Amino acid sequence: AGSLMTTKLSQPQSTLAKSLTSTSTNAPYFKELESTEIPPYLTNCPSNGLCSRLPPDCMTCNTNYSCIYGKTATFDCKVKPHVHCVDENNHEQENFTINMTCQFCWQLATSDYVCTNSTNCMTVSCPRQRYNATCTVRDHIHCLGNRVFPKMLYCNWTGGYKWSTALALSITLGGFGADRFYLGQWREGLGKLFSFGGLGIWTLIDVLLIGVGYVGPADGSLYI
Repeated sequence: AGSLMTTKLSQPQSTLAKSLTSTSTNAPYFKELESTEIPPYLTNCPSNGLCSRLPPDCMTCNTNYSCIYGKTATFDCKVKPHVHCVDENNHEQENFTINMTCQFCWQLATSDYVCTNSTNCMTVSCPRQRYNATCTVRDHIHCLGNRVFPKMLYCNWTGGYKWSTALALSITLGGFGADRFYLGQWREGLGKLFSFGGLGIWTLIDVLLIGVGYVGPADGSLYI
């Protein structure tokens, strides 16, 4: 009976030993497969460049909780796997520091990220409509938090102002502030009227600004 029990107990042990042996044998094989996979972020990571100038997708940084919002702070960073970079002395390194402004990605200026457009917005509406957009931070901008975030944006709309009319008024009657009055900018219009277009200088500047579209309607709408 004792030998029978020993035989029965030895079978699971031998099976377990075989499974462990097979697992440990195959483990390097799976690791080798994983190591051959190229991470998608590597396409944006220059090789052997300065670590401090790598795009944000090529590194991971520790959050500096002592930084003051809007101020420049130092962050400890490390390159991601398979990324190779050097320091100022051309020595390869993994750990380094960078200086960036202490702010979250959704607090960046509108020029620092790109957002999706909506096709369901009304061009003429009061009050102005908003839509849910997905915004992505530009590759060279460093910030805290998620680099892809949702944001409520105003729909593009028009109040009926024509760019050609504004430009024509600026050229012909700009010295009397007619262009500014037309765009709803009453203070600037009065300033041009009583200064005779800034003795002609303001008039010439407004022709250029309206011509390139820099000056628009006071309500923030778009030209027709």
